[in-house]
This record gives sequence, C-alpha cells and structure tokens, in this order.
Amino acid sequence: MTTPFGTRLRTAMDGRGPLCVGIDPHAALLTAWGLGDDVAGLERFSRTVVEALADRVAVLKPQAAFFERFGSRGVAVLERTVADARAAGALVLMDAKRGDIGSTMAAYADAFLAPTSPLFSDAVTVSPYLGFGSLRPAFDAARASGSGVFALALTSNPEGHEVQLAVGEDGLTVAQSVLRQLAAENADAYPLGSFGAVVGATLKDIDADLDINGALLAPGIGAQGATPADIPAVFGAAAANVLPSVSRDVLRHGPSVEALREAAARFVDEVRVAVQ
Repeated sequence: MTTPFGTRLRTAMDGRGPLCVGIDPHAALLTAWGLGDDVAGLERFSRTVVEALADRVAVLKPQAAFFERFGSRGVAVLERTVADARAAGALVLMDAKRGDIGSTMAAYADAFLAPTSPLFSDAVTVSPYLGFGSLRPAFDAARASGSGVFALALTSNPEGHEVQLAVGEDGLTVAQSVLRQLAAENADAYPLGSFGAVVGATLKDIDADLDINGALLAPGIGAQGATPADIPAVFGAAAANVLPSVSRDVLRHGPSVEALREAAARFVDEVRVAVQ
C-alpha cells in the first residue's frame, strides 16, 4: 500500500461513516446466535459479520484473543477473516494490544503490519506501558507498509487509571505523555496521521489534550453505557476525528445479515448527527 493509513481512514470515515464494529466472538455471543462454542461456530460467526458489514462500514476490528483461544485453527479463521474483510473494502484494525521490547516487539509488528504476513492488517492496537519508545518497531513497520497503530491512552476500564493518570517527573500524566508523543509521530500528516489513540467514550471531564492529528478510537459506546450523543462533550474539538467502536450493540442483532446492517447504519447516522 502506498497511501498512508491515516489518509485511507479519513476517506473511509467520510465516505462510509465514522464507525468501527468489533468482531468479538465470545462464547455467550456464539450461543446467542445458535452457534457452538467451537471453531465451526467461530468461522460461521466471522463469515456472517464480514458478509454483512465489510462492504459498508469503515473499519472492522477483530479481537485476536477470541480467535487465539481455539489455537491454530482459530488463528486460521482469523487469517481468513482479515483477508475477506479487506477484500470487501473494510479497513481491518487488529485488536491485539501487543506491547514488548526489542526483537519481540519487532516480531509482533511483523505479525500484524508486514505485508507478507497472513495476519497483515490495516492497523493494530498496542500497549505503551513498557515505555512509548518500546513501540518504535511498530511505528517503523507501519510507516513502511502504509499501516497504522493505535496506542492505549485513556481507556474506559477503571483499573487503567492507576497507570494512565499517574504523574511523571515532567508533571504530565502517563496518558498525556502518550498523546503528546503520538502527536509528534503525526506531525505534518494530512488529512490525518496514521497513529491514533484509544480513548474511552465513557470518560467524563477528560483533562488531556486530544489534538494528536490522528484518529481517536473510542470504545464504550453501546453496551458500556456511552452514546453517540456523548461524543462532543467527551472529545470536544477533537470530535471530528473520533472513530466510535461498537461491538455488542451491533453483534447482538445477528445472525441476521440484514439486522446487522441496520444496526450498524443506525449508529453511523447517530454519530454523524452528533458530530456535524
């Protein structure tokens, strides 16, 4: 790919609507769809979501853990899911939250950001808590392949605050430090940088500068309690760059392809109204 991820994401969000739908085949959801909690159920679930949404939503986000729990056969399903979704026109954000140092981080980057990998995705989520600099292999691989990276910054789980809101010697919270360094990675990018942050839509009174010239992946809309109408209040001037992430409140409408499409379309409409 020669076009940077940020450019492709901006085009997809403007054209298809600002929405990321998670592909989270956890056991309870497979059961609710009338599927077995096994590889066959996993494959049927994933194929249905791709069939319903990959040609119309901006981003699909497989959660790697729900595939990895089935071992090599589950990873094989993940490979096909990524390839089929990208072939249908969706951008694929691999939700892997990888984070390590040195050659191990480079290997994670190869797994998800190298074009030769069967898991090659348009972007991947990463964890910066071994130090932002430890993510350098991911940023370098993303630049080389035209992919993107989303780093955890302000997550919606309450446990995250003990790390993310800790204050360093420079007086900045860990989260603000991550956001500043992402902004530096995105310097001079247009129309949108390829390096985004994960910021929970359920958070209130965010005391952080969210202007990173990159997308803000916003989980928490739907089942976790936030709504599209909350986006302007939570994200302020950065609302136009928010990519809301919805999983259960779309996926619970399966296995009907039409119902999945209608649910996703409703969220797109509500987000567009909220941020216009």
